[in-house]
Amino acid sequence: MRKRAEQLPGLSAFVLACLLLPLGPYLAGQETEQKEPQVIHLFDGKSLDHFYTWLVDYHYDDPLRVFSVVDHVDGGPAIRVSGEVFGGLVTKEEYANYRLVVEYRWGLVTWKPRERRARDSGILLHCQGRDGNSRPDFNGPWMLSQECQIIEGGTGDFIMVGGYDEQGNRTVPSLTTTVRRDRDGEWVYAPDGMERRFQGGRINWFGRDPDWRDVLGFRGKQDVESPYGGWTRVEVICKGDTITNIVNGKVVNRAWNSSLTKGRILLQSEGAEIYFRRVDLYPL
Repeated sequence: MRKRAEQLPGLSAFVLACLLLPLGPYLAGQETEQKEPQVIHLFDGKSLDHFYTWLVDYHYDDPLRVFSVVDHVDGGPAIRVSGEVFGGLVTKEEYANYRLVVEYRWGLVTWKPRERRARDSGILLHCQGRDGNSRPDFNGPWMLSQECQIIEGGTGDFIMVGGYDEQGNRTVPSLTTTVRRDRDGEWVYAPDGMERRFQGGRINWFGRDPDWRDVLGFRGKQDVESPYGGWTRVEVICKGDTITNIVNGKVVNRAWNSSLTKGRILLQSEGAEIYFRRVDLYPL
């Protein structure tokens, strides 16, 4: 007993010293350095250097300035997409396994054939193949990809965008998720729904209004997108074969077993003026 009692003070001092070691910087009034997460600013606030442009008929030319950088939109720089011609801003590099953060708001201008329809755009993920391959003549606006839809009333929908190869063969991407049918028989994401494999088509976000109409300014009862004039934050997490769509902090759609897991990223021009003030990619 005496031996144990004699050893106890030494042991207590050792344990106390170990406990105090990690606290040293804080006890001295110092702060540990916090590393910023790695980020690729696809929009640097000044240029479109991370992108190239693609437009129906004009291809790599942009004579109408569909895509530009403006200095002041609500106090800061932004990418302006006029929407006048269908096409997109396409990243020069391919990406996989990332979290993409985009902040957008709608402008005033709309164009034929959608001048009286819901404002429409989108983020195409894992774009593959030749530019314009959504049509067999390669004069389409899109590419083979998985789309996170941006549209009034439907932001966060999945659309599986098919594409053609040089031999004229069409490929349609696929996804697996859990769904239910709404009143009109459309498939809607439901975390507790039945698991189903989709090849092509659309998977609506969980709260899409069954009374949705393709009319300018539409807003549904459960819409998560900010009201017109406000900025909406969209996060898309692409991890392996899983894609998760988050709108203003709320998970609105999620799918896995994607047949596409890497590729370019495309911001759509689709008949409505839209501004993007943030396009940041965080590698996972």
